[in-house]
Amino acid sequence: MTSAPADTSATRKSRPQTNLTVLRREQLSPHMVRIVAGGPGFAGFVNNGFVDRYVKMVFPQAGIDYPDPLDLWEVRESMPRDQWPHTRTYTVRWVDMAAGELAIDFVIHGDEGLAGPWAATAQPGDAFIFTGPGGGYNPDPAADWYLFAGDESAMPAIGAAIESLPEDARGLAFLEVDSDADIQSIGAPAGVELRWLLRRGVPAGASGLLVAAVRDAAWPEGRVQVFAHGERGYMKTLREVFYAQRGLERGQVSLSGYWAMGRVEDDFQAEKKLPIGKI
Repeated sequence: MTSAPADTSATRKSRPQTNLTVLRREQLSPHMVRIVAGGPGFAGFVNNGFVDRYVKMVFPQAGIDYPDPLDLWEVRESMPRDQWPHTRTYTVRWVDMAAGELAIDFVIHGDEGLAGPWAATAQPGDAFIFTGPGGGYNPDPAADWYLFAGDESAMPAIGAAIESLPEDARGLAFLEVDSDADIQSIGAPAGVELRWLLRRGVPAGASGLLVAAVRDAAWPEGRVQVFAHGERGYMKTLREVFYAQRGLERGQVSLSGYWAMGRVEDDFQAEKKLPIGKI
């Protein structure tokens, strides 16, 4: 059972809607699927240039009669909130403006969730509707080295960030996944070391691997820029590592929770305004 669709302060102007169609589905690993989308609607997509650009995927509720074509902003103005389509936040893994395509990677956990089951069965021609993109991170060229940390939910953003680095970049990336089968190919510069942390059956969000690896690692010399995203509890603990243990300045750190264990996104987004949701 899903919660009521999350409220939002976004508008048609700040988060324009893009209507694409699924072109193909790629199975990246046992727990991740990539959906590549495009079509005539791609001409209206505005690429904002951030490597962590994210969109709000739109999922109409079953049994609700929506206008055709679906206009999310019109629905939110004319229909009660409990009938609004649900939205789920996803990072755009890559954009190919010349080909008119973009890719979004979805974590799959069987029938759990809303977006994962959709992505697992999506077929070419299916509707692919989102608003956005948002975003705000790009690697700082003045940094001496880069530190990346995250679980599966952050892999698309971390992968996009790493692949945007110059060839002479140095860094460490800590990526927590379930098993060897979930390790993916990321085009990292030679000086960026990828460290894969395997939970081996421990549920996502319940492992101490990511925090311990970042906390106990020997950090290179120089000024670091951090990009750490993933489960909210992980990020709250890493906040203490970055600021209290390592003494970093806030301007050096991009840190946020992408999800929270035991919460659907509608509840997670609502909690961001409360003390429990602050990072």
